[in-house]
Amino acid sequence: MELGAEEAQEKAHKEGEKVVDVSLRLLSLKLEEFAKARDWKQHHNPRNLLLAMVAEVGELSEIFMWRGEVERGLHGWEEREKEHLGEELADVLLYLIQLADACEIDLGEAALNKISKNAIKYPPKYM
Repeated sequence: MELGAEEAQEKAHKEGEKVVDVSLRLLSLKLEEFAKARDWKQHHNPRNLLLAMVAEVGELSEIFMWRGEVERGLHGWEEREKEHLGEELADVLLYLIQLADACEIDLGEAALNKISKNAIKYPPKYM
């Protein structure tokens, strides 16, 4: 029996393998399980989720505060700093997914639609 994409991702993660392409759906399901097990669903309304996400964006901003320009690839950063950055980026992403779910917005579809609209609004310039 062949595993579906989400089951394969989950299996790879549990086995300590690097998961290259995690779906928004898998993250959404894991977040729902996590909240349900702790009886937190009652607190996960759009307003609360938005405010929690904004707080996490603030924590993310603190990492870059006073650093001046930061090169792509974070050259010169220590591994612990990169790990902390990854954790804060993940917090923002996870709250964004929960917010989209609470608003019944298909985040993947919305993102693809926005990319399409931006492609029309900002066409490539040819020289």
